Amino acid sequence: MSNKQTNVGVVTAAVFVATFMSAIEGTIVSTAMPTIVGDLHGVALMNWVFSIFLLTSALATPIYGKLADTVGRKLVFLVGLFIFVLGSTLSGMSHSMETLIAWRALQGIGAGAIMPVSFTILADIYPVEKRARVMGLNGSAWGIAAVVAPLLGGFIVDQLSWHWIFFINIPIGIITMALIWFNLNESTQRKTFTMDWAGCLWLSVGLLALMLTFQLLGEGDLNMLWVVGGLVVTVVAFWLFLRREKRTDDPLIPLTLFRDRTFVIQNLIAALVSGFIMGFEVYLPTWTQGLLGLRASEAGFAITPSSLMWIVGSFIAGRLMVRRSPYQIINIALTLIIIGAVTMALIPATTPFWCFFVIAAICGTGFGITITTTTVTVQSHVATDEIGVATSFNTLSRTLGQTIMVSILGIIMNVQMAKGVASHSGATMGMMNKLINPQTAKSLPAKLLPELHGILYQGLHLIFIAGALLIVISFLVNFLDRKDTQRISDNQG
Repeated sequence: MSNKQTNVGVVTAAVFVATFMSAIEGTIVSTAMPTIVGDLHGVALMNWVFSIFLLTSALATPIYGKLADTVGRKLVFLVGLFIFVLGSTLSGMSHSMETLIAWRALQGIGAGAIMPVSFTILADIYPVEKRARVMGLNGSAWGIAAVVAPLLGGFIVDQLSWHWIFFINIPIGIITMALIWFNLNESTQRKTFTMDWAGCLWLSVGLLALMLTFQLLGEGDLNMLWVVGGLVVTVVAFWLFLRREKRTDDPLIPLTLFRDRTFVIQNLIAALVSGFIMGFEVYLPTWTQGLLGLRASEAGFAITPSSLMWIVGSFIAGRLMVRRSPYQIINIALTLIIIGAVTMALIPATTPFWCFFVIAAICGTGFGITITTTTVTVQSHVATDEIGVATSFNTLSRTLGQTIMVSILGIIMNVQMAKGVASHSGATMGMMNKLINPQTAKSLPAKLLPELHGILYQGLHLIFIAGALLIVISFLVNFLDRKDTQRISDNQG
């Protein structure tokens, strides 16, 4: 790709807008969901509005990565954006929960292109020493979305209607497509290839079975027949996928990538840390609402420093890449994260709100360094014509880490709360659900509040102990790469 032909500034801005549009989707829909449920009368199907988006996005990610390396980043990115906008349009026109879920699935298929292909485009137009900073800025779209989405969603629902949380993507998406079309110029030749449809099928079946199994576990549906069945399907599908990839001439994910120790380790660390990030972002607001009694709008700001310092961490990563190896950089990042994780595991239930700003800032810096470093490292350890596949696999690793860990942490919390409720007469799981919402917590018997707070605290205590163990495992995994002393900037793909 030629920087002389590509308007780097405009393309970077367009990529950021596309990423922000995808990032804000989950949170803004959450804000509007009570209104949507009231209009479409589908409370029993509510969770599928979110789940189907994540599922189809994850399934599409590796396919887009392969296409980005073969037919070109520009075309794939535009197709993904078009599908996302089309899905948004049809979602906004939905008149039943079932049709909304169907169109959200289409929207997710489009979203599956945005993050991996965005990072691939940035890898093409920026040298490695600048790439980390730009990727950090682009990744900050998720943090900004977490802050802006509740306010924007509330405004749209109140002033217009819930349909417009989807329709707003139409003009933004069209403008973004136009900016990419006129300002991104690829000089690389497209390859002739045959899509590995059998590989796509087996990988999709395996990922779908794996994610659905862990989703059922996270929801507390411990029907062992379904769980065992899901795991069997997962193992068989992945085995068939691997067998297919070994035999085909043009594999969806070249298995030769996994001969590189650093590539494997960086993706595994990305998955582990992403699992901790998901637990941190889910359970820190639960702490501030359930134990400190703050409103949701206030509690959400507890993680804002994490989003802001993520950008700072990315800039730090960019500087470190010139001087240090991935092993050294990741150790620095994990040290920051484990300080936050251990602190969360040890602090008392009555910890003042301002302390969480400090913890979030420390963790956010570590998150920014880790995720940026792992992304740039996997890109630099592959050939130029495999950057799309490598980036999409990194994105998929993070998605799987989040999906699996949020389910495991949910099981830990549910089991601990059930155990606590059983040991305190008068307490029920219904009361625990009310306790987490400060508005409904007011209706609980005052004499039971200390016991209920204690049960919730013990559950959160175990959550962050598990999170700290996750980071310890990340240290051990990273230790396996200690012999690689090569700087990232010296090893570009």
